[in-house]
Amino acid sequence: MAHVVAVHRSSDHTFSKQASDSIELLAGLGVSGDAHMGAQVKHRSRVKMDPTQPNLRQVHFIAAETLAEANEAGFEVAPGDLGENITTSGLDLINLPVGTTLRIGDALIALTGLRNPCVQIDAFADGLQGQMLGRDEHGKLVRKTGAMSVVLRGGTVTTGDEILVGAPAGEPMPMEKI
Repeated sequence: MAHVVAVHRSSDHTFSKQASDSIELLAGLGVSGDAHMGAQVKHRSRVKMDPTQPNLRQVHFIAAETLAEANEAGFEVAPGDLGENITTSGLDLINLPVGTTLRIGDALIALTGLRNPCVQIDAFADGLQGQMLGRDEHGKLVRKTGAMSVVLRGGTVTTGDEILVGAPAGEPMPMEKI
């Protein structure tokens, strides 16, 4: 069963986010009280390019299994350290198609794309950016730093909540970096 391991938010543009007992998701906006909440893009480098872009990065998910893999490789990474809002378990996030819905309690979220591991990850822990990149059996680059999403229907998300996965309509399209 896929479930929520931990939830996080930060009112400031910090790399890591603080753990919370629960977070409130707001439809079309993201995590209440989080610096990345809003209908338009809030990621600093994207705001510089075009502040009117839609915010396709309202909620960031990362799998606890990815953090465990990094820890097994010698890094010390805890939930929230890489800036995710929701840490999951039992869900192959990065291989789900665009538009996959995740129902967590009353909230409904749609996946929009993959987070690209940026140089800030190496500032957190030297060499971690390389750990968060890999290659599949065909040599294609694999980004392991989780999935980005938008909130379709708001609600409260709490540690331990079950995650129900819904397939997108139409032909599945693999997520790309956003």
